[in-house]
Amino acid sequence: MKIPEFGAFITPQLEALGGDTGVYVKNLATGETFSRGADVPVVAASVIKIPVMIEAFRAQAAGELCFDELHALADAERMPSCGTLKAMHTGIEMTLLDLVRLMIIVSDNTATNILIRRLGIDRVNATLRSLGCGTTTLRRLLFDSDAARRGLENSITAREMGMLLEKLFRGEIVSPEASAAMMDILLDQRLNGKLPFFLHARGIRIAHKTGEDTGVTHDVGVILAQEPLVVCFVGEHVNVPAYERLMQDAARVLCE
Repeated sequence: MKIPEFGAFITPQLEALGGDTGVYVKNLATGETFSRGADVPVVAASVIKIPVMIEAFRAQAAGELCFDELHALADAERMPSCGTLKAMHTGIEMTLLDLVRLMIIVSDNTATNILIRRLGIDRVNATLRSLGCGTTTLRRLLFDSDAARRGLENSITAREMGMLLEKLFRGEIVSPEASAAMMDILLDQRLNGKLPFFLHARGIRIAHKTGEDTGVTHDVGVILAQEPLVVCFVGEHVNVPAYERLMQDAARVLCE
């Protein structure tokens, strides 16, 4: 489906759904775009892990971090919900690159907080600003209830996530080699119930990252169709099952 037709298809459904939604779609072959609410910040949930990964690769390239460095898991580092490290034994050692992969492909929250502490919140945000992201911001660790009570929330926009993904696709973040490595990690995503739902059976690959919280659901990625597409759906205060079904249908029709 062409982008103008997609806009006519998706807009009434977004209006009927309600909530705070942002959609950004760009055909990377033609440059055609569709956006609706794409500049409105929403709670980032696990999509903030993309900027954390980018900062890790920047720090590695700058000699500030070595991906072969080992980290031993401490009891106090275990975080709930997504991931596998919460079930691993105390003292298990992983390289920092292992942590980056776990943060993305199984959305491991323990790995994420280890990396944020190692990299620094300010450095993640400085890298975001250097890449042109004026709104997307990392403000706190995951599951930091004290910070959350003070109103500190990590935030993203659909357009800025789309911009970062396009730069990764074009090899423009850190280096062509680093961008390709990050794309490969995103392609290995294990949480595939949203944008990829109808795509994998058709052999269409997607490099993407999801995010979830109460009333929050996102999926942002690059669909490697015949004409590659950046597709970013973010949603806050939404009917989560209904919005996720809309993501599934949107990806399907975009690739028809």
